[in-house]
Amino acid sequence: MQNPYSTPQFESKVCPPEQLAERLGQLPRPLVFTNGCFDILHRGHVTYLAQAAALGASLIVAINTDASVKRQGKGDDRPINPQDNRAAVLAALESVALVTWFDDDTPAALIEAVKPDVLVKGGDWPVDKIVGAAETLARGGEVHSIPFLFSTSTTATLNKIRESAGGA
Repeated sequence: MQNPYSTPQFESKVCPPEQLAERLGQLPRPLVFTNGCFDILHRGHVTYLAQAAALGASLIVAINTDASVKRQGKGDDRPINPQDNRAAVLAALESVALVTWFDDDTPAALIEAVKPDVLVKGGDWPVDKIVGAAETLARGGEVHSIPFLFSTSTTATLNKIRESAGGA
């Protein structure tokens, strides 16, 4: 009898960077790549990721490590969710094919390792400011800045929580 409490299948979509080369060859192309903290997943994130996934056959999401998030200056308590939890939640999304991570301040080296066919960031990033855009375009790939459909942000959510807690 199969154990009904076995590890969920989505956990297999979490891929350490050192295994990325091997795993990339198993994914259908075109490969779409995006990155971010994805600290507290919200409607804006999941909409954006579904739109990004629609631009190719496999969406690869690279998240900042906890140390990389801290260096971004988003607050001493960020990330709220540790890297392993953020990776697992993203992997559970149908639109996501693979989740990996990077510890640098930018994903430039990881983008060059993946060599995506399509590079995507959210609408707050103009194409000419997206890390890896020039290299992706030079390889004949596409770069997209997807406009936000919903006015949501992790920082705004945390500010609302903090304000509510202060008034209690």
